[in-house]
Formats: sequence, C-alpha cells, structure tokens
Amino acid sequence: MSGGGTGVSSALALSNAITNLAASVFGEQSRLEPMSPERKARWRKEMDWLLSITDHVVELVPSYQKNKDGSDMEIMVTKQRKDLLMNIPALKTLDRMLIDCLDAFKDQNEFYYLSKDAPDSERKRKDDKWWLPTVKVPPGGLSEAARKNLQVQKECVTQVLKAAMAINAQLLSEMDIPDSYIESLPKNGRASLGDSIYRSITVEFFDPDQFLASMDLSSDHKILDLKNRIEASIVIWKRKMHQKDSKSWGSGVSIEKRELFEERVEIILHLIKHRFPGLPQSSLDISKIEYNKDVGQAVLESYSRILESLAHTVLSRIEDVIQVDFLAQGPPESKENQAANPRDESECTNGMTLSDLLTWGTDQNEIEEVAEAPDPKNVQKLNMLISKKISYLDSLSGTKTPTSRH
Repeated sequence: MSGGGTGVSSALALSNAITNLAASVFGEQSRLEPMSPERKARWRKEMDWLLSITDHVVELVPSYQKNKDGSDMEIMVTKQRKDLLMNIPALKTLDRMLIDCLDAFKDQNEFYYLSKDAPDSERKRKDDKWWLPTVKVPPGGLSEAARKNLQVQKECVTQVLKAAMAINAQLLSEMDIPDSYIESLPKNGRASLGDSIYRSITVEFFDPDQFLASMDLSSDHKILDLKNRIEASIVIWKRKMHQKDSKSWGSGVSIEKRELFEERVEIILHLIKHRFPGLPQSSLDISKIEYNKDVGQAVLESYSRILESLAHTVLSRIEDVIQVDFLAQGPPESKENQAANPRDESECTNGMTLSDLLTWGTDQNEIEEVAEAPDPKNVQKLNMLISKKISYLDSLSGTKTPTSRH
C-alpha cells in the first residue's frame, strides 16, 4: 500500500494499486478471447482485497434500538458511505459483464488471428494499428450466427463503456481542484485558449460541430491539448464569476459574456469526450487524482477508469472483426462509407450524450438486484438507474480547494 513513492497518500496508493493490477492482468487485450482461469482468479481475488477497504469507509446514520422495557431509543449506527453503497455494486456488475463478453468468444472458430510466424505480407495490417495481430475471417465472411453474436456483444460493451464513463466523470467533477493546478493557470481564458480558438468561440453565431471540424484533431495529442485548454478556460471563467474581488482577476469581459463562452466550451468538451472516449486523462483530471485524499473516491475513480479503458479496448477489437467481415463480404457501393468508418453506427445508435449519463439513481434495491443478475440484458436497467442529469462541468471549478498539501 506504500504506492512505491515517498509521501504518497493512502488514496493515491490505492488508485495506483488498482491501475497497476488492471495493467498486469489485462495488458493490451489485443484479441477477442476469454481470460485464462488463472488471470481471472487473480483479478477477482486481488480486486476483492482492494475493494474490502471501502467496507470501512462509513458514515453515521440514525437507527432505533429496542430497550428491555419495550420502548424504542434512537441511536446512531455506522453504514457504508452512500456513494460507495451505490457505485461499488454497479461497478462490479459492469466488471462481470465485460468478462462475460470476453467469455462469449470461447467456442467461436470462425475468425482468427494470424500468428507471429505468418509471412509479413499477410501479417501487416492496412491501418495504423500495426502492433495488433491481423484478424482473418472465412472468404465469404462470418456466418449470420457469429455476426449476430458480435453485434450483441458490441451493444453490451457500448453500454458498459457509457456507464463507466458516466461514473468516472461524476466522481472527477466532485473532487476538489488542487491549489497547484489553479496556480498554474493563466490570468484569463483567452490566454488559455489562444487567440485563434478564442475568436472561434466568441463569434456571434457559434456552431460547435463546425468549430470541431475546423480544428486539427488528427492525433490524440492534439485532441488532448484542446481538451486541456478548454478545461483550463472553464476553471478560469468560473473562478472569475465566483470571486468577490474581481479586480484581482481583471474585468475585461462581462459576467454575461463569460457565462455564454463557458456554455459554448462546455458543449465542445462534451462532444470531445463523446467522440473520443479513449483519450488519455487531461491535466485537470491527473491533478485531481494526484492530490485527492479521499480513499473512497480514489477507489471508485480508479475502478471506473480501468473499466472504461477495458470496455473501450474490447469495443475496438470487436469493431476490427466487424470491419474485416464487412470487407470480406464484398460490400455494395452504398456501404463503402460505413466500411471506412465502422464506429459511425455505434455513435449514431447511442443517442444519449455523456451529459445524460452523469449520475446514478439512489434506489439501492434496484442496484443490488442488477448486481446479483449481471446478464447483458440487465444493462438497459442499469442505465435506467442514472436518474438525474448533472453536468460534468457544473462543479469543475468550484471555489473550494484543498487546504492541506503534500
């Protein structure tokens, strides 16, 4: 639990332990195949160890005690903290559903992966995922049964990904912004965004889709840089609106305009997170995780983050097989555009935006019922537990910051 570093808090040590465990158990997950019994047993055992800590993160709640004379006396008893009581069963359900999805490919014998001994001309992929093994399907494509199974698993994993993203985003939004991050910010949103982006956002008629189309999003690095700039500008504008002494931050832009600009960049940020779910963490997220001292939040955030990462990886592997199968069928001209971008269908069918999924319902009985029966069909019920809409950025720059530093 030391975290392998001097002065690491218990919360960060736990977060690192869960992240490292997932990396060693799942690795890159380059193929659609079941986990080995040994890896599965290790994952279950060690995750149970790490999650057992949350049984002792409790709060006091009122209860009644029966006296010897038959009268009732109100007392306080301990109960697991509400956020843990809600989210731990939900995350365990998502965990089981992902592993069940991999197990669903146990007996399939239609698609396969070329070994390292295959000729280079056959092994070399025709896309940018050169490090992954090449998928092969029969000359005429997969059978209808195999194709249907792929689609079912794709839909299941997509819902798991959305749910894990929702939990993780909500947890990060509840964490305090560290002083070190705030001190590193420029004094105004324009300096954070840069003149070009700032002008694009402050135009009279703003279209977020057109804005993203005009940006260079050709690599993860460039997308992440845009995300970092936008999050920093939101924090700056929110702090200016909440600061009593606005002179210390300057007053070049009115509060009304700041609110309008903030709303626009929030929309852009939601679109980025929805369209690029596999992005690395932003500077703000990393800073929050590093300085977070709440053990319960650290466990929930890291657990949801690794499930989000695994779901995104499994979804990518499923889409690889779907694309190879599509090309093997000799698709008609009308389907060529779909073959070029197989992610379009999933993005269109998943009509909910991330902001629709950012908090869980409070009915614990329903959550426990879903957790006890982790069948893929229950994923729809799991999504129904997300009962209220809380913007990921509503508390992105709350005025509270940690008073203790390490």
